[in-house]
Amino acid sequence: MVRLQSHTSMPPAAPIADPYLAPSLSLRNRFARALWALAHLMLVRYSPRPCHAWRAAVLRVFGATLGPNCHIYAGAKIWAPWNLICEDAVGIADGAVIYNPAPIRLGSHCVVSQDAYLCGATHDIDDPAFPMVSSPITLGPYAWICARAVVGPGIQVGEGAVLGLAGVATRNLQPWTVYGGVPARVLRKRQHHPMDNEQP
Repeated sequence: MVRLQSHTSMPPAAPIADPYLAPSLSLRNRFARALWALAHLMLVRYSPRPCHAWRAAVLRVFGATLGPNCHIYAGAKIWAPWNLICEDAVGIADGAVIYNPAPIRLGSHCVVSQDAYLCGATHDIDDPAFPMVSSPITLGPYAWICARAVVGPGIQVGEGAVLGLAGVATRNLQPWTVYGGVPARVLRKRQHHPMDNEQP
């Protein structure tokens, strides 16, 4: 005689929704960045060093607003060209990172040096979903972000301000002032010599 064993059927466990797995950005944004990554690899990354006008043209196709005579080098890493606004004669060096989920505006004649990082977003560490929080960055005319320096989300860098080597700006930088250190602190005032093309 075969004894049948009874098995109690257990309902399947409900899936656990992990808010960390939710995408921070829309599908449209991710698709646009994928297209930009492909275009950058094919048209920008290996372009000859002097071809600034060519790189500017490619960036404009992807929505960047660039004034004349901008020198954006092939090794610069621009996350979203459509959120990049440059006035005239802006320089962005090889290895510089422009992480711009929110708009980043660079004033006339400002320079972002090698391996500098303009970080336009962070995450809300007090929200269990850990959502991305983006905030615009503005660099005034004649500002200089030196090599390996970092500018955080929402920071305004005043006209002519300098953030020294590997400095970290967590607060706004005042015009014509030199900063350095982590976090950045005032080192001294910068001399201001008005250029011929500046308005009196």
